[in-house]
Amino acid sequence: MEFVSRLLNASRRNRSLLCVGLDPDPSKLPVRDVFEFNRAIIDATSDLVCCYKPNLAFYEAMGIRGLQALKKTVAYISGDIPVIGDAKRGDIGNTAAAYAEALFGYYKFDAVTVNPYLGYDSVKPFLDYRDKGIFVVCRTSNSSASDFQDLVDNFGIKFYQSVALRAGDWNRKGNIGLVVGATYPDELKEIRKLCPDMPLLIPGIGAQGGDLELSVKFGIDAAKEKAIIVAARQVIYASKGTGYAQAAREVALELRDSINTFRGI
Repeated sequence: MEFVSRLLNASRRNRSLLCVGLDPDPSKLPVRDVFEFNRAIIDATSDLVCCYKPNLAFYEAMGIRGLQALKKTVAYISGDIPVIGDAKRGDIGNTAAAYAEALFGYYKFDAVTVNPYLGYDSVKPFLDYRDKGIFVVCRTSNSSASDFQDLVDNFGIKFYQSVALRAGDWNRKGNIGLVVGATYPDELKEIRKLCPDMPLLIPGIGAQGGDLELSVKFGIDAAKEKAIIVAARQVIYASKGTGYAQAAREVALELRDSINTFRGI
């Protein structure tokens, strides 16, 4: 089943637009084993989410031990719940093809994030995996996003707008989405208008200070779906004690229900 269908199935089954980011920092974990930590979080929240999103940086920083934990984590998550590999890869074509094979072929992610800065030939190898999802980095949640993303071309179009429009042109197989930070609600609203049917991956609530209500209001499509609201630190570090999994569940439940209130269901 192709990615968007699997995403919508999970979202409808769990009545959820919440994506939990599995971003383990060994200095903050209440247990030593990263996979054990992830497994407990997954077991506690799998009925509350539409997907999970491990950020590869946290696993790569731990070396082979972290990469082994990542692979086990992806394999452990139920096939009914999609997993987005937050890798933000982007390179020339043959290198991008190797990245795509690693992420889709070896780690078995259902979708990945890609950086479009090098243009179409850096994205195409990911698009060749027809049943997978590709989230193109469009408007990021960090404070200096405007350094490049707000640059205006000769036609008065900002760079992030060009990315959104170009991604729409590339979306011939219906498997492209966009990454748009919750910390820029006006831009989120604008991008949703430019791309009314695409899934939007929306990081930046919680620790980064994004507005949850506006993220939902401006991120959902006409059917009140296809917004993926990401929460990582807010959920997985809800407690540093032995009850960390239950604490994560309580925060995830509150977020899931708040999101549903804001989308009016």
